Amino acid sequence: MKLQWLAGLLAGALCTAAAGAATRCEVERKIVFAGLDWESNAFHTAVAQRIVRDGFGCAVDTLPGATIPLLNGLARGEIQVVMEVWMSNPPPSWAEGVAAGKLVEVGTNFPDATQGWYVPRYLVEGQGAPAAGLKSVADLPRFKALFADPEEPTKGRFLNCPAGWQCEVFNGKKLAAYGLAGSYTDFRPGTGAALDAAVVSALTRKRPVLFYYWGPTWLLGHWGQDLVQLDEPAYDAAVWKAMSEAKDAKDVKTATAYPTVRVVIGARKDFLDSAPQLHRFLQQYRTSAQLVSEALAYMRQNTASADDAARRFLKMHEALWTQWVPGEVADRVKSKL
Repeated sequence: MKLQWLAGLLAGALCTAAAGAATRCEVERKIVFAGLDWESNAFHTAVAQRIVRDGFGCAVDTLPGATIPLLNGLARGEIQVVMEVWMSNPPPSWAEGVAAGKLVEVGTNFPDATQGWYVPRYLVEGQGAPAAGLKSVADLPRFKALFADPEEPTKGRFLNCPAGWQCEVFNGKKLAAYGLAGSYTDFRPGTGAALDAAVVSALTRKRPVLFYYWGPTWLLGHWGQDLVQLDEPAYDAAVWKAMSEAKDAKDVKTATAYPTVRVVIGARKDFLDSAPQLHRFLQQYRTSAQLVSEALAYMRQNTASADDAARRFLKMHEALWTQWVPGEVADRVKSKL
């Protein structure tokens, strides 16, 4: 009887040790993700962290901030993973880090992101529309009074990206190249939430508003049918390159539409080299603009957190994400949902 008891105790200990070994992380330190200050990145970070933490047994953390300082932090080694690098307009530190062999494009998160300048449909369509004829950025000087800036009423107001986002720089260059700097103020909200609040306030009151926005986002998912994207010169890679390399907006003479963007996952090469299983997971991670918009709409409509949306995504799209990881990792993630 005593021998059976000892055998059972030993077997239990071995199983516990095996389970512990199976969930032991490949790296000892916390894996820090870039907490970029927009909701789609927060969602992807939450999904990835749940899988890394619950499936691979790793400690995770998030460092919040804006694009440029966080990608600088990635280059310096303060951060290991960033779930969204928009390949149309990454800051110089990204390209420099890749060229130096420090940073790696791990894989495509989603391939179909869009960016552009928008106005409400009620301004441009229908009988008596106050901006009938407004179809492209070339038409904007005629309508500056409609979009009057409360602080500088002789000019219209263009709602740019929040300060610190790379798209803020590109939109400033576009304003100059399109000859709009003299007729529109370049208004930069302090945060993504401030931009959302300004746009939604105008839309709900049916007021004029001219703004930059991007997709996938909850706002385009909810209001998309009520918005019109203004035409710009067709995307031209050479013009885009010249815009990207220009040091000052005054040096930009021609501009082009934003391309449809591939959004990639970035990481430090030394981190990936030390964690081949996590490397394979991040390589396999793949979503779409539609899936992301669905998650963002859920967050907004239900006042849900990014982690709430991640849990819902992992439950609803099991057939998708279980392809990213080995079966035993998927089982551990599912057990924590």
